[in-house]
Amino acid sequence: MSNAERRQKALVSAGLALASELSLPALLQRIVELAREVSGARYGALGVLGSDGFLSDFLTDGITPEQRSEIGNLPHGGGILGVLIRDAKPLRLARISDDPRSVGFPPNHPPMTSFLGVPVAVRGSVFGNLYLTEKQGAPEFDQDDEEAVVTLAAQAAVAIENARLHAEVRRLAVVDERERIAKELHDDIIQSLFAEGMALQAARAVVDDPNAIDARLGHAVDNIDRVIRDLRNYVFGLRPGAAADTHLDVALRDLASEFAEGSAVAISVDVEPIAASLLAGVAPDVIQLAREALSNAVRHSGGDRIVLSLRHGEGRSMLRIEDNGKGFDIEGSRSSGHGLGNLVARATDLEGSCSIESDERGTRVVVTIPD
Repeated sequence: MSNAERRQKALVSAGLALASELSLPALLQRIVELAREVSGARYGALGVLGSDGFLSDFLTDGITPEQRSEIGNLPHGGGILGVLIRDAKPLRLARISDDPRSVGFPPNHPPMTSFLGVPVAVRGSVFGNLYLTEKQGAPEFDQDDEEAVVTLAAQAAVAIENARLHAEVRRLAVVDERERIAKELHDDIIQSLFAEGMALQAARAVVDDPNAIDARLGHAVDNIDRVIRDLRNYVFGLRPGAAADTHLDVALRDLASEFAEGSAVAISVDVEPIAASLLAGVAPDVIQLAREALSNAVRHSGGDRIVLSLRHGEGRSMLRIEDNGKGFDIEGSRSSGHGLGNLVARATDLEGSCSIESDERGTRVVVTIPD
């Protein structure tokens, strides 16, 4: 195999290696190693440019950690290193010291004679520069070396952009996950604790009845245990426990009982079996929709009666929560918290819709979910 064939094979392998690396720090170090390999250099470095136009990072290969330590501070981009920063195009030198722009090396720096520098441009902007010195087996780097490193730099640019995009996707995923947890905490955990708080407050009315107090406290302990379980599930991205543990119709009735207990509000539930069956696959979302609407009605309506119904007809299921309270200003309440926005967002996630009407006769929340 000729030198040209070996170099071409090395470049193909380099491209595959760079494409498989998604960690930017590891990728940059790999670029330096591959640049040394395809050029036959004894020493290699990648200087990353900062926003100020000087070197913000300097990765090396061929120099031991002890040598790095003895050299001292990393370069900022003076001398020959700075030439590529100011004029981003390949540069070859037979002897670094013969170039008038050279400023020499710091104490304890390994001797370096021949030089090859190539910029790495990502999306039209210079990301950094590859610096290669001490050509092995020849007095200096030649045109073939330069072309090989230029090709590698182009491959590196694509890989760097890929790693950046991967990091951004991961960052956005973290943001989305935080939003999901915040939403779930509000929809389920906070509302459950609120309902339990009302139940414990109501226990004051039966303080003279030890059996009633014992029953209330036992119920509170069970519910708080469930909240802790669901909180753990939300953190690890699992589904809420209520809908996973029972059928949708039973879960809705249990939810209504949870809110009715300890409050002065009577909550009736009417669930058509066909609707509950058709929505079994999205039961957690239906439970959360009902929880949010019930919480708003119990806390803010001022009424004494709520009707929760789940019915099916004309290719769709409708979850309806209606109270007989004093009503509220819908537009003025949209920016006051998670409630209304969460209802609409959850319905939209189910490819459905949510309508809210409110007047002096009460408030009506209707969520429509297509089959």
